[in-house]
Amino acid sequence: MDLMRSDTPAASLQGVGKSFGHFRALSDVTLDIAPGTAHAFIGANGAGKSTTMGLLSGRLTPSQGHIEVQGRRLAPGDPRASRAAGIVAIYQELTIVPDLSAADNVFLGQFPSRRGLLRQGEMRQRFLDLGRRLRVAIPPDERAGRLSIADQQMLEIMRGLEAKARMILLDEPTAALAPPERRILFDRLAELRGGGVTIVLVSHNLDEVLAIADQISVFRDGRLVESRARSGWTKRGMVGAMLGHGPPEIGSATAGRAQPRPRAPVLEATGIEVEGLISDIDIALREGEIVGIGGLVGSGRSTLLRALAGLEPRARGRIRISGDPARPLPRTPRQALDLGIALVPEDRKGQGLALSMTARDNILLSDFAAVATGGLLSERMMTARAAALASAYGFDAHRLSVEARHLSGGNQQKLLLARWSHRKPRVLLADEPTRGVDVGAKEEILLMFRRLADEGLAIILVSSELEEIAANADRILVLSAGKPAGWLPAGSHVSQILDKAFAVEPPHG
Repeated sequence: MDLMRSDTPAASLQGVGKSFGHFRALSDVTLDIAPGTAHAFIGANGAGKSTTMGLLSGRLTPSQGHIEVQGRRLAPGDPRASRAAGIVAIYQELTIVPDLSAADNVFLGQFPSRRGLLRQGEMRQRFLDLGRRLRVAIPPDERAGRLSIADQQMLEIMRGLEAKARMILLDEPTAALAPPERRILFDRLAELRGGGVTIVLVSHNLDEVLAIADQISVFRDGRLVESRARSGWTKRGMVGAMLGHGPPEIGSATAGRAQPRPRAPVLEATGIEVEGLISDIDIALREGEIVGIGGLVGSGRSTLLRALAGLEPRARGRIRISGDPARPLPRTPRQALDLGIALVPEDRKGQGLALSMTARDNILLSDFAAVATGGLLSERMMTARAAALASAYGFDAHRLSVEARHLSGGNQQKLLLARWSHRKPRVLLADEPTRGVDVGAKEEILLMFRRLADEGLAIILVSSELEEIAANADRILVLSAGKPAGWLPAGSHVSQILDKAFAVEPPHG
């Protein structure tokens, strides 16, 4: 695709604002996005970045102002109008239909046909061609719900490429991707820009922003505070502009912490296996300990947590809690909760939160009985209890009445942590808890985990950011191709995790 560059902005926001009830998410944003460039939006959680993306895509309707695309006013709050104007959005929350095939998801709404008949062969070939362009080998007939989050996100990107967009909006597109997959995406974005396609990117990975963006705009507290070319920014300067003060010291939650005295195991699981995904895994977890699970995308980290949380019906193995007799792995999430095991899932929007419910109700969702009187829910008790739990996790109590769908990623994660503290679990399984959150919220969440561990909670932590595992875990179990590749002590380097992650060859055949 070779689109003509011109002085007319690819998109122009004129005094745009957005409110959700009494909550002001975005105020008076005026910004031009140049054609054929990569323009990054950065800011802390809740700063207004994703709201701006939602307005461009037509998913949200502005409360004030208007947007122009290629000099023409865009119909507000109309996704079809945005798509007709050449805007394709790939959101942080996936839009995959799990029961459809991978190919059907890519071509959804744009199936190749002739005289009303679906051309299956052409669709399959185009799917394979897109896969080759992205260097991914996703089977076209595989049910999308069985794919990893990384592969599902690749389907979203393939869908955008198939739509031949003039502008692609990417909201945290690399959050679930391994470094090699990220590099492939960056190469593809560079090729698209070379052909005149405009890329608008929201990312909390500031190194990534500096690597690919031509223009960087900083949002803070719902306002655009600064926008300039990449050459005018440093990483420290970006963090300072995002937070309105100097950058926080991001380091290890275990730094300067005395080694804890050995405690009795709270969880011992042996012989964990999910056919075709993981096998031969043994893990023990002590009270007050953070065990990190290291490995690459597809190594079985999330599957292990799902097996322990009762979300893998095919899982086999034995589990012992706090010295009780060994028993089979939980078969349902309810059984896991009864054992004191809680999961913060990788896909917090699809699996963790009820997006149409308020923040308050999401916090209390796991145990409404605790705020009932005589069998009836007490509004007063619900609000007071949720406010107390929210404040303990740094969540602004004034936002308890806001629907979860309108909260930033960091605030959504705080809701899940507050919910499980309500149930007082013995073991917390945290799957990609800092995915898609800003640098300040990331540090806050990791420090919360250390505080919870110091209070006695046992935590298993999975993160694609291996630096987080190395910096925050008391011990690290490395998985490779679904099998254990060895244990590492606290303070291990990322290179040691990678050495073990590449040590086990995947099965053949």
